[in-house]
Amino acid sequence: MDQIREVPIDQIKVGSHEQRLDPEDPDTIELAASIKRIGIINPLLVSYTAGELHLIAGHRRLVAAEMAGEETVPCIVRESEDALDAEVTFAENFFRKDLSPIELAAAMKDCIDNEVITVPELAAGFHRKEHWVNSMIAITGWPGDVQEALHHEVFSVAAAANLAMVEDDTYRQFLIRNAAEAGATARTTAAWLQAWRAMQPAEQAITAEPVPAGVVPVPMVPQAPCLCCSQIFAVNMMSHVPLCGACIQIIRTIGNTQA
Repeated sequence: MDQIREVPIDQIKVGSHEQRLDPEDPDTIELAASIKRIGIINPLLVSYTAGELHLIAGHRRLVAAEMAGEETVPCIVRESEDALDAEVTFAENFFRKDLSPIELAAAMKDCIDNEVITVPELAAGFHRKEHWVNSMIAITGWPGDVQEALHHEVFSVAAAANLAMVEDDTYRQFLIRNAAEAGATARTTAAWLQAWRAMQPAEQAITAEPVPAGVVPVPMVPQAPCLCCSQIFAVNMMSHVPLCGACIQIIRTIGNTQA
C-alpha cells in the first residue's frame, strides 16, 4: 500500500530518466524560494525496488528542494510496478510545458534506447507520425553548438535543422552567431545552407541530404552573410572565393578587431 513519509534526499536515486534541469532556470529558482517559505505541498513519487528508492515523478521538486537546503522531502513510497512506473515516467518526461526541444529529444531517445517505449507508441502518445519521432530523436546527433543554441531558443527546430547540415565547424559557428543576432528563420537558414552547398564540389553537393520536409521553400536566389561585415546579401551580389575553415576564422577575427 502507498505511504507518505519523509525521505532523505541523498537516498533517492534518480536513474536513467533524470530530467536535464538547469539549476539557474527561473521556474526552479522560484519553486526553491516557495519551498523555503512553505515547504513541499505535493509529495514526490518514488518506488521501492531491491532495497532502493527510485524517483518516478517530481524531478523539479527534488532539484528545488536541494537548492532550498532541504535534507528530506515528502514522498509517496510504493512497491515497484514496472508498467505503471514507465507510464508515470513517460508523463513526467514528455508533458512538462517547459521541456526544451533538446530535453524532449534526449528523453525520447533515452526511452527508446532503454526499451521503455517504442517509436509507434511515442508517435501515438504525441498524436504525430513516426517520421516526426525519428526526426526528434535525430536531434541528439546534431553538432553540439547547434544543440546548445536550440536549447536556449536562439532559433526554431526547423531553422536549426538546416544549420546542423553545415559540416564546416567554423563556418557553422559563424552562421549560428548571425542567426542569433538576426533572429534567422527556417527560410533564411535554408538559404544559407544552399549557399554553403553551392561552394562545395559538385559531387558533394549532389549527394547531400535534402532540406527537411516542412521547411519553407528557399528564395530563387539564396542569401548568405558576408564573412567580414556579417550583413546578409543575395549570393549573386557576393564574390565566391574558396576558403578553408581556418582562413575564414582568421578573416572573421581581423574583421572584429578592426570594427
